[in-house]
Amino acid sequence: MEAQPAAAVPADSPLLGSLPVEPLLTSEFDADPGAVYRRLRRLHGPVAPVGLMGVPVWLVLGYREVLDVLRNECQWRRDIRYWRARAQGELPSGWPLLAGYQVRQTMFMDDEEHRAARQTLHAALRPFQEAHGPQGWELRAAVSRYADDLVALLAAESGTAGFADLGAQYTRPLLLMVTTRLFGCPVGLGDELVMDLWRMLDGGLGAEPATARALAAFTRLAAHRRARPGDDLTSYMLLADPHLSDEQLGRELFMNAVYLNDITGNMVLNTLLEVIRGNATVRRGLSAGRPGETVDRAALANPPVANMCFRFAARDVPLGNYWIRAGDAVSPSAAAAHQDLLAIGTSHLVDSALRTRSHLGWGAGQHQCPAAARELAGVLVTHAVGRILDHVATLELTLPPDQLPWRTGPVVRGLRLLPVRYELSRSARSARPHRGGTGHGPDRQATGLLTGLRRLMSRTQG
Repeated sequence: MEAQPAAAVPADSPLLGSLPVEPLLTSEFDADPGAVYRRLRRLHGPVAPVGLMGVPVWLVLGYREVLDVLRNECQWRRDIRYWRARAQGELPSGWPLLAGYQVRQTMFMDDEEHRAARQTLHAALRPFQEAHGPQGWELRAAVSRYADDLVALLAAESGTAGFADLGAQYTRPLLLMVTTRLFGCPVGLGDELVMDLWRMLDGGLGAEPATARALAAFTRLAAHRRARPGDDLTSYMLLADPHLSDEQLGRELFMNAVYLNDITGNMVLNTLLEVIRGNATVRRGLSAGRPGETVDRAALANPPVANMCFRFAARDVPLGNYWIRAGDAVSPSAAAAHQDLLAIGTSHLVDSALRTRSHLGWGAGQHQCPAAARELAGVLVTHAVGRILDHVATLELTLPPDQLPWRTGPVVRGLRLLPVRYELSRSARSARPHRGGTGHGPDRQATGLLTGLRRLMSRTQG
């Protein structure tokens, strides 16, 4: 793509730092982010200046503008070195989101460096894509088996009918078990890992040491698999690019763990929520045997990444009603952009299926979630959702939807817990956890993860 000649910035165009900005992360945003997006759009149009933990950034609200930012990689860069405020030392000391942005991995690369890193990931994931190949078949079978184990444990602990949190007692342990298998971890991932990923993404207390702990764990895993290659993603990444250092590979595993556990986990929970609370179109997709459409509709209603990672302007450029200066940070909001799609969808002139497929749950443009990773995530979501629904006769929320506790953060829109009242189906009542030949099978792993996650979740509720 050829660079266009730079246009002259009007003399009266305000600088981001000169504008009065309101903080984005408020109690109003926690309660109803959609209302905040609508109010900002009324005040500013499709692009609004906001304060993010004391740092002014541009929040991109309009669907057309979000697509422009995501697709035009020559203008909107992912490399943090383009960020003027960081280069000039203008960020507050210890700014909690900086730790995650400074992990140099595929997400924060541009051009040929980015394309080469994506190709390595594609090559490593390819064996797991083919459902009829040995790796793909075994992974899908493992997801179903782990899900069955967790349901059986739920029945053993809480009975065939009762109350459960489908976050801590099902989704999060399931994805940690899948990650342990896919990455080739010699032992189960520590149950503290999921909370460290949360701390990094949400910019919570201890985000910097949490990021360092997670990176150290995956760097150790990279070194382990270099010495003892296996039939796993880590080993296949080394096979695809033997020049990767342990630190480089650790950073890539870190990124994939974020997506696999946090982003995919949010998609599982958000899809379950839409089904349980009676989203008719989501239910129709399930009953018609179209699980992919079911996931798309849930992602449209509640994208797991509400506000995507920063892009940085390479040149001065108009966007919405403002001029964005070179080096400014912009955050494309998938959640706000989806409000446009939902509004457009009320028109009889727009095909509902087309609107559904236009969601930004996987991103867009050169930096969207790679096709191989999208396919794998889709398999995990549909298996996780479908398996739990196969095992229950009834499933209903124990809180009104508007009282469910959501995580407060600048990036993800994820449930802290999904409390339900359930009754298992007749076939599920007789299920027993699978056992490994060594006595350390998935049932023991699931039990340990459940115990740890319950402890961690109760500690983070306050």
